[in-house]
Amino acid sequence: MAMAVQRLYPDAKVTIGPWIENGFYYDFDMEPLTDKDLKKIKKEMDRIIGQNLPLIREEVSRDEAQRRILAVNEPYKIEILESIKEEPITIYHIGNEWWDLCAGPHVESTGNIRRKAVQLESVAGAYWRGDTNKPMLQRIYGTAWEDEEQLKAYLHFKEEAKRRDHRRIGQDLDLFSIQDEAGGGLVFWHPKGAVVRHIIEDAWKKIHIQRGYDLLYTPHVAKANLWKISGHLDFYKENMFDQMEIEEELYQLRPMNCPYHILVYKRKLHSYRDFPIRVAELGTVYRYELSGSLHGLFRVRGFTQDDAHIFCLEHQIKDEIRGVLDLTEEILLQFGFDKYEVNLSTRPDKAVGNDDIWVKATSALKDALNDKRWSYQIDEGGGAFYGPKIDLKIEDALGRKWQCSTIQVDFNLPQRFDITYVDSDQEKKQPLMIHRAVLGSLERFFGVLIEHYAGDFPLWLSPTQARILPVTDAQLEYCNEIWRRLKANGLRTEICSGERLPKLIRNAEKQKIPLMAVVGPKEAETQTVTVRSRHGGELGTMPIDEFITRIKCAVESRTFL
Repeated sequence: MAMAVQRLYPDAKVTIGPWIENGFYYDFDMEPLTDKDLKKIKKEMDRIIGQNLPLIREEVSRDEAQRRILAVNEPYKIEILESIKEEPITIYHIGNEWWDLCAGPHVESTGNIRRKAVQLESVAGAYWRGDTNKPMLQRIYGTAWEDEEQLKAYLHFKEEAKRRDHRRIGQDLDLFSIQDEAGGGLVFWHPKGAVVRHIIEDAWKKIHIQRGYDLLYTPHVAKANLWKISGHLDFYKENMFDQMEIEEELYQLRPMNCPYHILVYKRKLHSYRDFPIRVAELGTVYRYELSGSLHGLFRVRGFTQDDAHIFCLEHQIKDEIRGVLDLTEEILLQFGFDKYEVNLSTRPDKAVGNDDIWVKATSALKDALNDKRWSYQIDEGGGAFYGPKIDLKIEDALGRKWQCSTIQVDFNLPQRFDITYVDSDQEKKQPLMIHRAVLGSLERFFGVLIEHYAGDFPLWLSPTQARILPVTDAQLEYCNEIWRRLKANGLRTEICSGERLPKLIRNAEKQKIPLMAVVGPKEAETQTVTVRSRHGGELGTMPIDEFITRIKCAVESRTFL
């Protein structure tokens, strides 16, 4: 592709071109491109494929590579060369015409590529090295497969993902918005989206209270010095909003909840008999993200973490980790997620804490996973500097994986905040601390839920469970009586009127309402409703009490009606 671009646009300068999931991209310093240009580039690529040019690997010295790069006036390649630490430098040639720095390997010749299995997808702007102070480049995205059938399958998947895009569904179903007047990455939960959030939060709180957690609410800002003690100002500053001055003191919007939970722990002296201590909070945090990286509910600047911290003793780690895994499984199953990818990350080269505690903590994580009989992969050296961790990705209806739950042992913050307890010998010791989140971010999890269900939420989670549809306005009084009875039973319902019945039904289907209760003269006379289900079709005519009972049973069993 890069060769085709430089054939058509000789002044274009190449930069980097990595593979990514389901494809690749390549960045060029050149004039802006359009979709029409992509068609020209693809035709040129097809010509190169048709020429069946060999791809030849060459090893050169660093000085020789630099000489060649300067000769063709490719300044970005010089910077790339400087970042390559291995020797010798490898160059790949396409025939005798074009070459690039590359580690390889490649196919033997361009003829091995099936032109009908390659497609250029889009063009976008991208800053060199992601730095807004550096030049804006043209990024071309493409995808390549072994055969045309694989490409067709991928394009079908892509269309389905587009149909499920939470940003479009969120707008169509009036669930949430991000308002320009308020700023990018700040989420407004609309009434229907707020209902789903309320259900998620209620389920989350109920399970946590049952499993021995104490709920907390903590401030959204704190003195900047708190984030100095925690280390965030030293290691996380680029992701934090600027500080604000209040009465000659600096304050900071919180990027994390951990220091607050530690302050709650430190409010009094603890005994070894108090452990484990489990605290949990749905705490909103604020992180600075570049405007170009913001993406619907998936990448925002203000979001609510389902944060919890467990303070425990060494011998309690395994049981506490196992408890977190059980709780995680219970919560995710409620929302329809039963397939996970689990990773265990171990000690990196630079880490705090002695070898003994790392070994014990890592063994505890492994033992808890083995007890659950969960398969997992080990990411050697991939742990945080402050402790080993378990990361869990959930699989959605399309087979996509989403980073969700995380469990991290922390040897760092207990030291930084000097938290202690009194042991059985009346000596002060330092407890262990476990960070954990199940849903991760409510905003992001809601986005995943929307895409998983394509906005067609199960009955128990649907913002409107039943819509009452009068055939004519003459039935409105009876509809209001149905509405009151459903509301009195805790069911989420609404009345829609003013249109012909076929249009009312179509509108309800577009809004993905699970149940429609049609009310005509006969239903009003017999005090019944005729029920239509999105998933079960026509359910027939039934008394109101039976309708209410069937909804409640379906909600309790988490099934469709």
